Amino acid sequence: MTKQTKLGKASFVRNLIFGVEDSLVSTVGLVSGIAIAKVDQPTIFISGMVLIVVEALSMGVGSVLSESATNEFVYKRSGSLSFVGGIVMFFSYFFAGFVPLTPYILFDVQTAFPLSIIASLVALFILGFVAARYYKAKVWRSAFRMFILGGLAIIAGTLVGYLLA
Repeated sequence: MTKQTKLGKASFVRNLIFGVEDSLVSTVGLVSGIAIAKVDQPTIFISGMVLIVVEALSMGVGSVLSESATNEFVYKRSGSLSFVGGIVMFFSYFFAGFVPLTPYILFDVQTAFPLSIIASLVALFILGFVAARYYKAKVWRSAFRMFILGGLAIIAGTLVGYLLA
């Protein structure tokens, strides 16, 4: 495997994992925090959609800029890998955001609240498991680490909504 191919695979996987994890945690933290504050369902949906779209764009652009800067600093060149990484980041963030938001589309807020959190935690666990298999690391350790660290961020978002409600 050439150095360029290895860098491309690493960029793809890094942006995929980062985008999915950040979207799951940010979106469920936001919608849970808002839901616990007794906000109506349309406002939860609109807030979730605004977050998903704005953050997917922001994360995609941030990925392009940071990877370009890294490539220029380390390898003294730029390339298309930065752009591809940004696209991967955008789409991974965008689509993963619907995991915690979809229960609020399908169910009333009281039912959606726990389903959104559970779906996000399960998705985080699966993400950690699959990523570890890809990297040939310890799958259970990686899965539980992703589950616990992401879960802590979800608790923080929910707690802020509860305290400010």
